[in-house]
Amino acid sequence: MIHRRRFLGLAASTIATSARSLPPAPTTLTMQSSYINDAEFLGYFVAIDKGYYRSRGIEVVYRPGGPDIIPESALFSQKADIALTDLDTTVSAITKQGAKFRIIGAQFQKNPTGVISLPAKPVRSPTDLVGKTLSVSPVSMAIVKAFFRINGVAPNAVRIVPDLQSDPTALLTGVVDAALGFVSDFPFVVQQHGETPIILLLGDYGLPQFMDTVVVPEEVLRTKRAALVEWLAASRRGWDENFRDPSFYPQALHATWLKPAGRSVAYDTFSNTAYRDLMSTRAGIFSMSEEDIAQNIEAVERLGLHATRAMFDTTLLQEIH
Repeated sequence: MIHRRRFLGLAASTIATSARSLPPAPTTLTMQSSYINDAEFLGYFVAIDKGYYRSRGIEVVYRPGGPDIIPESALFSQKADIALTDLDTTVSAITKQGAKFRIIGAQFQKNPTGVISLPAKPVRSPTDLVGKTLSVSPVSMAIVKAFFRINGVAPNAVRIVPDLQSDPTALLTGVVDAALGFVSDFPFVVQQHGETPIILLLGDYGLPQFMDTVVVPEEVLRTKRAALVEWLAASRRGWDENFRDPSFYPQALHATWLKPAGRSVAYDTFSNTAYRDLMSTRAGIFSMSEEDIAQNIEAVERLGLHATRAMFDTTLLQEIH
């Protein structure tokens, strides 16, 4: 009996020790993307595939976006803990719908939206648009009007043509003199047609608006704060790895994560290279300086929305190690 008791005691001790040595269960974070899987989100795909999230004790469930998906809706319905979305739509949700959201990071320091033109009728400054025809997608109309007001361009001085396809076809066929679009893809299409694109970035002329802001509900911020810090750190690592060679992952992930967009490797490489310049800062991906926050608050005010400093929480970025 003495030996049996010793055995049972040792067995119990071994079980207790094993239980204590088990790593804690990972915290699951569901992430709602702002659009379909393309090069705009390569850093997250790299972080998932390389295990950067798992190594920091979190499990990421990635939800692709799309033309008909409103990222804030995933937060409202509690289908996501994190959403990548636009600053103006987040501010609108907070001020007009009473959403309890906080912005904890910004993927793009500069919005990729710009005016693309051709050498025959170049647009190198806002006033160059006077007397010209500009194609604009319906969702960007408010931004264009604010851009005109900021730069002293009378609305009736530019003929606006709705761009329902969101591509530079009208520009290439001569229907319009300039097109509003992302400088990360429109110029590539223009180049493929043997033309030289001329780019005017809206952010350089009074609209320095963050894009793909990282938005979380206050409840998630309260209950999963530590996991959110780890998510920011792992995502930043994924982006840093991706940007070491902007041509590598568009090829490596072409047949997997990037397949839904159906774009060529060359297309995604062009976009990825452009994103590096629009996202990178000395303080690291997602950083939001006080100066940039103030400029963004002013920018959305010009869109008729009232943002406040309290909507931004930079303290999680400060906890990254």
